[in-house]
Amino acid sequence: NPSFDNKMVKGDRATWKAKYFVKIQRLLEEYPRIFIVGADNVRSKQFQQIRTSLRGIAEILMGKNTMMCKAIRGQVANNPSLEKLLPHIKGNVGLVFTKEDPVLVRDLLLQNKVAAPARAGAIAPLDVTVPAQNTGMGPEKTSFFQALNISTKIAKGCIEIVSSVHLIHKDEKVGASEATLLAMLGVKPFAYGLVVENIYDNGAVFAPEVLDITDEQLLAKFSAGVANIAAVSLGMGYCTQASVPHSIINGFKNVLAIAIEAEIDFPQADAVKAFLADPTAFAVAAPVVAAVEETKEAVKEESEEEESDDDMGFSLFD
Repeated sequence: NPSFDNKMVKGDRATWKAKYFVKIQRLLEEYPRIFIVGADNVRSKQFQQIRTSLRGIAEILMGKNTMMCKAIRGQVANNPSLEKLLPHIKGNVGLVFTKEDPVLVRDLLLQNKVAAPARAGAIAPLDVTVPAQNTGMGPEKTSFFQALNISTKIAKGCIEIVSSVHLIHKDEKVGASEATLLAMLGVKPFAYGLVVENIYDNGAVFAPEVLDITDEQLLAKFSAGVANIAAVSLGMGYCTQASVPHSIINGFKNVLAIAIEAEIDFPQADAVKAFLADPTAFAVAAPVVAAVEETKEAVKEESEEEESDDDMGFSLFD
């Protein structure tokens, strides 16, 4: 009965949707970090490999964008920051939920890329250059290379590409001839996998490039910012936490100058006054060390000369 079958299909579909919404609700409540990943050109077998590698670390959820957005909107009342995900759910994307270090998850996703041939009509994810080489093909294929404006010559009965050729440009469609040539050469220039597009972490959404920022880079940027604030504050005569140490040092310099000029004594000025009274006393240590080093070198050279004389192999009494 066709009507009975349709009811069964609709019923199964409704049940599946209900389970899907329950699952995504659980994931949104359980995991603080969500990766929005592009899934273009990723096939079912590769998905299984990725799920296996992420087992115990992350969970992958795929589905129609409308369903994912609807499920997320249903959780906005409990967690308003989830609304930041909605603008990024477009195209062929999925969600990867995790509690682990984002760098670890990102690296695992990158490790699960699979080499793939260039297909005609596909958008190239990168530039493809064919190096100069002996192709191993017979002279009858020469016209094919000429159609692609590739310079060749015949060497040992085979076609040899004379110089490197920039065959495919990034973000452009792959032509049929280019795809055929790469297949003939046995080249798989592309690698496909889940591509991290954005990361949601405890209410913040950021690009994956942020994960490459090191502590040293952050410290350097912070130090440069503090230095700029201190310089501006000193120039304006406006006191800030960044400029206070410099103001104190500059003030101490002024006090020290007055103390020296007025012959006022206090402990912090004694060392400076002693230096001004006899600068050579503070430069004695360096020459002494240098003299010791020179003496050692001289002794070493004399001993080497004596050894060379002893090795002449004869004496006056031979």
